[in-house]
Amino acid sequence: MPSLARAAQSWGWLLTTLGWDPFQDWPGGRSWRSGSAYLVVEESPALSARSHDRLRPGLNHVALHVASRALVDSVVTDAAGFGWTLLFPDRHPWAGGPDHYAAYLEDRDGFEVELVAATG
Repeated sequence: MPSLARAAQSWGWLLTTLGWDPFQDWPGGRSWRSGSAYLVVEESPALSARSHDRLRPGLNHVALHVASRALVDSVVTDAAGFGWTLLFPDRHPWAGGPDHYAAYLEDRDGFEVELVAATG
């Protein structure tokens, strides 16, 4: 079953590593922000399933721009220690195509994030 404590650890590490700031903290959730954007993780008693499946209809994953390829690589190197698994390791970092340098990570509860290196 999804857990706010696990999500706060995994997503908190990831977002702060990417330069996001902790924003809000309440008994049922946490949020982080970067500029005018913010991301919230919550634990709700109104779950309709015991686990998340990124292949079901609905939200598949969150994609975030990352400042550089070096930062994508650094996150991938450290991600396992914070509950993340690299998806598509046989095609990393080109799983999105030859012009798309990215890491696709899945947390312990099955939520996916795509980290896309800035181009240029």
